[in-house]
Amino acid sequence: MLTMPILMLFYKDMGFSDRESFQLKAFYSIAIVIFEIPSGYVADVLGRRKTLIIGSILGTLGFLVYATTSGFYWFLIAEVILGIGQSFVSGADSAIMYDSLKQAGREKEYVKYEGRNFTVGNYSEALAGIIGGTLAAINMRYPFIFQTAIAFMAVPASFMLIEPIRTGVRKKPGIKDILSVVWYATVKNAKLRYNLLYSSILGTATLTMAWIYQLYLNDLGFSEYAIGTTHTVLNLIVGTTTLFAYKIEAKLKPKMTIWLTSIIITGSYVLSGFMESAWILVILAVFYFSRGIATPVLKDYINRITSSDIRATVLSIRSLIIRGFFAIIAPFIGYLSDAYTRAFSMKVMGIVFTILVGSSIFLFLRSIDQNEEA
Repeated sequence: MLTMPILMLFYKDMGFSDRESFQLKAFYSIAIVIFEIPSGYVADVLGRRKTLIIGSILGTLGFLVYATTSGFYWFLIAEVILGIGQSFVSGADSAIMYDSLKQAGREKEYVKYEGRNFTVGNYSEALAGIIGGTLAAINMRYPFIFQTAIAFMAVPASFMLIEPIRTGVRKKPGIKDILSVVWYATVKNAKLRYNLLYSSILGTATLTMAWIYQLYLNDLGFSEYAIGTTHTVLNLIVGTTTLFAYKIEAKLKPKMTIWLTSIIITGSYVLSGFMESAWILVILAVFYFSRGIATPVLKDYINRITSSDIRATVLSIRSLIIRGFFAIIAPFIGYLSDAYTRAFSMKVMGIVFTILVGSSIFLFLRSIDQNEEA
């Protein structure tokens, strides 16, 4: 992701306001919201490999539009294409991993392997932070040109995947079946509902920080290269943490893991709003450490209570809720940043996420207790 550490700076260089910048990311999330569950269902019915191939092709096309065009509406088209592509990847990637392990009788090792997966991804993104920042310092368009080539690498990689044998494949595919899975996951199954709600709120908080801190550091006088380097360090922290997330959770136990990550992630927003200096880097480091623990652990909790025939759909529901929340929050953040200050927007978002996490954590922890008793 060469474009990740400099995307907001690229929008600023193109003359976009904060509101327009966050609107583009909101449309990306809206595209995911619309296609997330249908694509996850397609993965459960037709196979995860085919779905990942489609997503990889669309991802390449989206970055190609960015690399070759200019203007808000062209970038809007690119974001929609990228959003649809991501919806085909999201859920199917974790589902194919979990079912591959399950086929080998090693599903209990999911957190370990998902941690390794995140580690490799974050290490590569860490390297991309330096490269992307350096390329942007030369020309803001260069990261998108190189990113198009990198995105294309996922196409042959997806063709080489092997579809695991699954039990209970959906026998009557259709819209009614999709709705029945959504109803089951969000209404009928209380454990799954509370897992999805809490996991999605925390996921929204980590996603929001990934975009807003670029502009915040830019306000503090950080150059494109410095922001890219910061992105590198933060991803190294996430990558290293996810590698040992399963050990950290085993040491702290589920309840303590959840409480600590929740307090750190929500508290970091409030503290960042008061920390208008380079000391914010310390807060970001701790934030990303908690993110590295929370992401694979919370996905594992969902996988444990989800059957194979609906796994990709359920994981897609989680992504849909995250993107739906972000699509609502993003324009609000842009408005606060333009009308007031980014520091003020950080404080407000800290309060919002504290309320949302606080209102869902107790129900979630009760579902964890029920899992342990089972």
